[in-house]
Amino acid sequence: MTKTESRDILDSLIGVLQNRKNNPSEKSYTATLFARGEEKICEKISEEAAEVVEAAFAEDENSRQHLVHEAADLVFHLMVLLVHKGLSLEEVRGELARRFGTSGLEEKAGRNR
Repeated sequence: MTKTESRDILDSLIGVLQNRKNNPSEKSYTATLFARGEEKICEKISEEAAEVVEAAFAEDENSRQHLVHEAADLVFHLMVLLVHKGLSLEEVRGELARRFGTSGLEEKAGRNR
């Protein structure tokens, strides 16, 4: 898989997730997440984030691949939440672009929260 194909997989995945939301199937894990709602989706994100942290501290021969696997699970579930909330990857990309080249400390201090 090329870098271009890797980037496009996120856009393709968003399309599949939107389809699962709009056309649920009893055989789809993703459709069951949408049906169970925001609380369940967020629960899965918390679970996957904890697994990413755990994998990051692992130091065995499979630790690199394990971290990649867990990171993919986290990104997947985050994308489910984005679709559930009606947000797009373009909005996330736009926010990252807005922050690019700015000190993280400066960016955080300038937030209107």
